Amino acid sequence: MTTITHAIAQERRLVTEIPGPRSQALQARKTAAVSNGVGVTLPIYVVRAGGGVLIDADGNSLIDMGSGIAVTTVGNANPDVVAAVQSQVADFTHTCFMVTPYAGYVEVCEALNRLTPGDHEKRSALFNSGAEAVENAVKIARAFTKRAAVVVMEHGYHGRTNLTMGMTAKNMPYKQSFGPFAPEIYRVPASYPYRDRGLKGPEMAEIATTRIEREIGADNVAAIIIEPIQGEGGFIVPDPGYFAAMADFARAHGIVFVADEIQSGFCRTGDWFASEYEGVVPDLITTAKGIADGMPLAAVTGRAEMMDAVHAGGLGGTYGGNPVACAAALAAIDWMERNDAPALAREIESIMIPRLREMALQFPAIGDVRGRGAMIAIELVKPGTIEPDAALAATLNRYCHQHGVVTLTTGTHGNIFRFLPPLTIPRPLLEEALGVLEQAFESAAS
Repeated sequence: MTTITHAIAQERRLVTEIPGPRSQALQARKTAAVSNGVGVTLPIYVVRAGGGVLIDADGNSLIDMGSGIAVTTVGNANPDVVAAVQSQVADFTHTCFMVTPYAGYVEVCEALNRLTPGDHEKRSALFNSGAEAVENAVKIARAFTKRAAVVVMEHGYHGRTNLTMGMTAKNMPYKQSFGPFAPEIYRVPASYPYRDRGLKGPEMAEIATTRIEREIGADNVAAIIIEPIQGEGGFIVPDPGYFAAMADFARAHGIVFVADEIQSGFCRTGDWFASEYEGVVPDLITTAKGIADGMPLAAVTGRAEMMDAVHAGGLGGTYGGNPVACAAALAAIDWMERNDAPALAREIESIMIPRLREMALQFPAIGDVRGRGAMIAIELVKPGTIEPDAALAATLNRYCHQHGVVTLTTGTHGNIFRFLPPLTIPRPLLEEALGVLEQAFESAAS
């Protein structure tokens, strides 16, 4: 096991109520200054973070089970990343790669080409956010195929821009009142083992591909875009065979197969990329979140002939591949390689899955325990049914927050409790967080 040292005490410590008075004062200022459309899950205002904890303005130290939604994978303020960022900031902060380029952008692309699945010739392009990466993957697929239709999955999430809102399945809070959305987007069934009534992965893929052939026409489809493990949709791990069958269908019909690995990529699931679990090699892969440990960076990586199908100037943006973000990414990737980050994720899984399954035996509201690596979830239902229980998820979330554990809910029905701890979290702290969750169940049952 890798030994990881931390600059701040790795402990859960509550010195005020949650949120405390200073955070409450800051929240009042937020209400007065920030659009109400920007929501906050837990209004504690963070002043320092590292390892597996967040320290707020009141001096409370909370266990971080969210990593900023899978972003600070190598730990908040990772010393290697901090040093790289400081060095780059001292040299220059921006030139726009499309005007006067710099080596860091090229080096990140080289690393992505090397690390992503497949040994074919690849190219990469850098952007700012996951949604931008997805939009550009669609642009690349359309340019390469000369087709228009885009196929996405039920429960899928791909972003908040106009195009990616149309690709995202869930209405609230992502789409409500923001339409009309971009055309030529089609949704087909995903594999959701807990709710598929016993249908196996290949059977669900056949349902999906039959829909594509009959309702869209395979020859009209530019891209099929799938999350290997669905994120906002509920950490849904497809039944074996589904993901590979969809990739095979795409290949047979000249469709660009895009793996959206924005949440599942960069060692989060125990592999460098979740696509590797079934040996699937996507044509294009979109990445963001964990790529740069908190700095805004995203990418599309894929087959050279596809990436090069776009005319010069067709991809880019003023801030895409910012030099500071590139420095952070190179340091984060180096840390992942030196510390065998996939093994760290698998170790977290080996602690969390058995403990959560023990809880499932004790608390019948846990209908399913699923996930891989450090991307784990439980699905909450009314006992004896598969009816989603979003109210219980909210109750458990409040308890965890009040007792010093930062947790997140998700899912199309809002009934999924998800865990995305940083890979640097001390294992006793991870066990302590699970203990608080168990107490939350006991409190809800009393």
